[in-house]
This record gives sequence, structure tokens and C-alpha cells, in this order.
Amino acid sequence: MTDEKIKFLMRIDPDTDRKIKSAMPLANCRSQNEFVEKALRFYCDYISSQDASAVLPPMLVSALRTTVQSTEDHICRLLFKLAVEVDMMMNVLAAGMEIPEEQMEALRPQCVRNVKRTHGMVSLEDAAANQSGGA
Repeated sequence: MTDEKIKFLMRIDPDTDRKIKSAMPLANCRSQNEFVEKALRFYCDYISSQDASAVLPPMLVSALRTTVQSTEDHICRLLFKLAVEVDMMMNVLAAGMEIPEEQMEALRPQCVRNVKRTHGMVSLEDAAANQSGGA
């Protein structure tokens, strides 16, 4: 960055001037000029950036990434456990029942429709009622 500066005349209302003067120590600025220049750079980065990490404090970005990663890991572990339980259930049912292949082929699209219709909120009671012809 060069030491060359461009003079820029600006008029602000008294309330904005008071806000700048009270915020200068918080922004670690020694002059109003330094504060306004820092604020303008921040705003320009903010409106031109597709990546919010360019304007967010690095510690906040890091905390958000860690939280998202932790949540993703937790969901993956739960989905794995659920898949194991479903596989166990399917193996127990398959071992105990003799279901014709045609009936299995017809069951999958029906189950897909049920899951879509209920947004994944399928219960054993609903499935039992469906199998007995009640739903």
C-alpha cells in the first residue's frame, strides 16, 4: 500500500459523527479518517464478496466451521447406526418370512410413496394398518 492519499470530501450528520467518535477506540483507530477508511474498506469487501469469511472475524469463521463439522460428524454416526439397525431388522425378517419376489418388487415403490407422503415420518402403526388394508 502506498502513502499516496486522495482527498475525499464528505458530509455526515451529527449523530453519525458521534457514533464514529465513540467507536474509534473500539476499532483501534487514532483518527476519524483512519476509522472511515477502515469502515469503507470493510463495506466494499462486504458487498463485493461472495465468501462471507472475508468480512467475518477469523475466530468466528473457525468456530462456525467447527460447529458445522461436529454436527455433520454426529449426523453421519447416527445415520450409520440407523443403517446397521435397519440391516439387522431386514435380515431377521428375511430369515423368518418367505416373501415372493413379485411382492417385494411392488413393495419398494409403495414404500417410497409412503416416505415421500409422510416426509419420512413413517411409524410401525401406519405400516401395520397399511398391510392390513386399513390405510
